Amino acid sequence: MWLLLAFIAVPLVEIGLFIQVGGLIGLWPTLLIVLVTAIIGSYMVRAQGAIALGQVRDSFNQLSDPSEPLAHGAMILFSGALLLTPGFFTDTVGFLLLVPAVRRWAFKQISRRVQVNKSFTVHSGGQTHTYSSTDVIDGEYEDVSPPKKPTHEPTRGPSGWTKH
Repeated sequence: MWLLLAFIAVPLVEIGLFIQVGGLIGLWPTLLIVLVTAIIGSYMVRAQGAIALGQVRDSFNQLSDPSEPLAHGAMILFSGALLLTPGFFTDTVGFLLLVPAVRRWAFKQISRRVQVNKSFTVHSGGQTHTYSSTDVIDGEYEDVSPPKKPTHEPTRGPSGWTKH
């Protein structure tokens, strides 16, 4: 129901803002503002997205919880969609989502309502085991890759069919 209301309300708000701003400053300056915000917004989304991607990589490398950097990345992606959508309301929300403090606040609000289960269950051989994120699973492995065959052919150069 909320999604339906958003799909109805947002275009109405945008049309109203276009009429108001266009009446104050004229058609061409209004269209120029929409175009400039899309260009600036796409540049900012690219820069913020690269930062968020680095934070996701760091969380994986440090084996820490990647949920916050992933949420920041999703919000940056959503802000890019909003900034490319013509309109003043969507541009305002899109630019707000590019501010890290706003994204942290939004993540805290969302994480209060979402319960994350940090355990998993393995079913093997008729047995069921449940592990939490603090459990250590010990195991052994054996390399089963096929052995490399020795080649007795001399190493050849390029065939001449391609250019270098």
